[in-house]
Amino acid sequence: MSYQLGNSDIVELTEWRRELHRYPEISGEETQTASRVEDRLRALGPDRILTGLGGHGVAAVFDGAAEGPGIMIRCELDALPIPEISTFEHRSQVPGKGHLCGHDGHMSMVMAVARVLSRQRPEKGRVVLMFQPAEEDGSGAAAVISDPRFDEIRTDYALSLHNMPGLPLGSVTLRCGPVNCASRGMCIRLNGRTAHASDPATGVSPMAALARLMPELTALGRGHGPEDAGFTLATVTHTRLGEPTFGVAPGEAELWVTLRTMLDADMADLVSRAEALVADCATEAGLEHQIDYHDVFRHCENDPEAVKLLTRAMAAEGLTPGDAGQPMRASEDFGRFGDHAKAAMFLLGAGESCPSLHNPDYDFPDELIPIGARIFLRAVNQLLNET
Repeated sequence: MSYQLGNSDIVELTEWRRELHRYPEISGEETQTASRVEDRLRALGPDRILTGLGGHGVAAVFDGAAEGPGIMIRCELDALPIPEISTFEHRSQVPGKGHLCGHDGHMSMVMAVARVLSRQRPEKGRVVLMFQPAEEDGSGAAAVISDPRFDEIRTDYALSLHNMPGLPLGSVTLRCGPVNCASRGMCIRLNGRTAHASDPATGVSPMAALARLMPELTALGRGHGPEDAGFTLATVTHTRLGEPTFGVAPGEAELWVTLRTMLDADMADLVSRAEALVADCATEAGLEHQIDYHDVFRHCENDPEAVKLLTRAMAAEGLTPGDAGQPMRASEDFGRFGDHAKAAMFLLGAGESCPSLHNPDYDFPDELIPIGARIFLRAVNQLLNET
């Protein structure tokens, strides 16, 4: 048995991808996106559809004729809180938000798999198509897995991809082991006492502590990239000091820093060093401080058996995976599915001249829709029809 994706499928899915692009929704707000996904899936008649998974997640189940292994194909629903500056017709219609990571394209690939499976069920086992919410803030996969209904869609394998600007269009990258860094957002609040701007000595300003923390936290980084042993990175992403007024010397400040390590095991040490530095700076300046963590991502690791399955699927498409671009500095919450299945993610080249992910002028290359879909379909075919 072989699965075929027709030209009409590609044309319709390209138009759907552009519709998704026009109406982006950020993490936790994907109500209309999930509705668009559900409407398309219901028209294809899967055996089951689960909605509201871990928030706004949607899963479609296509059962085979006989018992067998299960395979999940996962994509993401959410967009980014970044204004899009592109001028093409399908540009974002939502101010301040845009599909600038390609999740609209990833959804279209997985919907392509659904279209083909609706015409030809697998011989055995089952396929779960998971449209996951809230990937960008790291909360979605954990929420889906914590949902009591997750047991209904638990599978033996879990596969996903991410498009990657900078790699040749349509090329593939795949490796065993760690492929995405662990990361977390560290929110530091420094509290002193305000004063009149004409008499700052009567207050306790966090200015000096803030100025010290930015370079010293950054200096906690080690190595040049994830391939270096013990790689760590601390990136200042936002800061605020006092209020926008000329009459008041500041009494409080806020600093946001992203902490990043290649492996989960290294994160505790980086957190400990960062927290000790904050405490030292605050104590020296006579400040109180609080630290909160947000957008917590574990590192993502590819299972050898899942990599083998994808490698065979790529070979059937005439593709040979390279190792450029992996492991990635960027984080990805797909790794959590690896606790419950043999999981692997591959990178699909978006073109060497494509704007980078999260750039305001990025747009997903539509040419990738059939390539990614066919790789997933090959993997499904080889696992559920040929073995």
